[in-house]
Amino acid sequence: MVFKVARVETTPFDGQKPGTSGLRKKVKVFMQPHYLQNFVQSTFNALGADKVRGATLVVSGDGRYYSKDAIQIIIKMAAANGVRRIWVGQNGLLSTPAVSAVIRERVGDGSKANGAFILTASHNPGGPHEDFGIKYNMENGGPAPEGITDKIYSNTTTIKEYLIAEGLPDVDISIIGVTSFAGPEGQFDVDVFDSASDYVKLMKSIFDFQSIQKLLSSPKFTFCYDALHGVAGAYAKRIFVEELGAEESSLLNCVPKLLVWDWARQTLNRNHQNFGAAADGDADRNMILGKRFFVTPSDSVAIIAANAVQAIPYFSGGLKGVARSMPTSAALDVVAKNLNLKFFEVPTGWKFFGNLMDAGMCSVCGEESFGTGSDHIREKDGIWAVLAWLSILAYKNKDNLGGGKLVSVEDIVRQHWSTYGRHYYTRYDYENVDAGGAKELMAYLVKLQSSLTEVNNIIKGIRSDVSKVVHADEFEYKDPVDGSISKHQGIRYLFEDGSRLVFRLSGTGSEGATIRLYIEQYEKGSSKTGRDSQEALAPLVDVALKLSKMKEFTGRSAPTVIT
Repeated sequence: MVFKVARVETTPFDGQKPGTSGLRKKVKVFMQPHYLQNFVQSTFNALGADKVRGATLVVSGDGRYYSKDAIQIIIKMAAANGVRRIWVGQNGLLSTPAVSAVIRERVGDGSKANGAFILTASHNPGGPHEDFGIKYNMENGGPAPEGITDKIYSNTTTIKEYLIAEGLPDVDISIIGVTSFAGPEGQFDVDVFDSASDYVKLMKSIFDFQSIQKLLSSPKFTFCYDALHGVAGAYAKRIFVEELGAEESSLLNCVPKLLVWDWARQTLNRNHQNFGAAADGDADRNMILGKRFFVTPSDSVAIIAANAVQAIPYFSGGLKGVARSMPTSAALDVVAKNLNLKFFEVPTGWKFFGNLMDAGMCSVCGEESFGTGSDHIREKDGIWAVLAWLSILAYKNKDNLGGGKLVSVEDIVRQHWSTYGRHYYTRYDYENVDAGGAKELMAYLVKLQSSLTEVNNIIKGIRSDVSKVVHADEFEYKDPVDGSISKHQGIRYLFEDGSRLVFRLSGTGSEGATIRLYIEQYEKGSSKTGRDSQEALAPLVDVALKLSKMKEFTGRSAPTVIT
């Protein structure tokens, strides 16, 4: 089959600026003629012909509505732009962490991948009237850095034409195998491969599957994993059932559908198992639960870091360093200080962790939005986090499986609090807020920071039982690896007792603006770490809402989501 290259005239679309995790819009926006094509061609142009011609690229995603159409469009555009081969996960399915693993680990026809288009809107709901997304990952397996995404956006504002293959039929991506075509620059291959094999192999090289298997086979230990009909279902049976011997009945919603669902509102907080976990749409996020006990993501990454060397073979030689996103609680900071580890606080966006990892400066990292990971890949990894927790539980219970009471998730967390203190934490999301009002609120908070005396007078008038603010700024990050500077990354109010308020505009929504408010209260001492979280945070919540004039600027009397 010989194809020709067509040059199609087009005009720019407004608003094709990638956020922290690519471009996300409603499906109906992406389905407009030329919309997806403009963004894909702008990406090829940003990479440059020397990186595109002869390249091997991965194209897959979480299977949400419009994915299969988008994959066929990208295949045809890749062929026209001189790409040598495309790798597609069977049925177009690959989790975001699996894409990173495939880029870094897979070898096909003597070649490794140079990058990937990932089709996902992550935790955003999917369906004909919901969200679709696309992002580009680099040859290290991580998201494109700002230098590339800025070029992509600039190209979308000036694009006049895109290239697409004429005479190239749709490829059947349900059947594993290689389909070859001939074009102006020679052979072009589409390789459809098993979605799980490379990822499973990588997980087995990191964790002691035998010790986890012993834990899962114990009649005293009960386990539940909910993929929420996301792409994690494609990996759950292979890993938890076939490799680790869990009962198939312990897997919930593991048939990938991704029509309409909502990660933020569907939790396992009524979990009756010893251990429960859930995934988001593209399987890069995780939620960890004990028996009726929720582990905050900020605590989760701190606990993994504190136990990694003893419990996970991959880290037996020690941790190179740890890192968290700025809005994430400071629980990890305390672990790093106690264990004398290098510590980094970075802006939101996994690409910042990737730079540290590529430089050998970071082993474990995480963010408050349920993202946890390590330097095995360059994305957050939901199933990795679940296996890390199962490894810690297996290690803590290695002498208890025959008899005696099992050490529970709650036991591990409470022991951690008694050692390091507790960071009470919550996040208020105000979704689809008027963009003008959101910007005014942020500008007001920045202006307020010019006088801490005034700030503290306002706070004293709201609550007398709240510590005083000792530092306030707009977070700015200088990358220790490449020296790049990221400004305007969130507004911080830091209190004398270690508590924090953080305000940030999110880059992951598809419509309007999303204001995220992060509230953190630090307490040390056994008498103070066992309080109800809402009760402990109530004074700071009151201060945050009144200090920011949230209702006045947004018109909202309550957040859309509280996590």
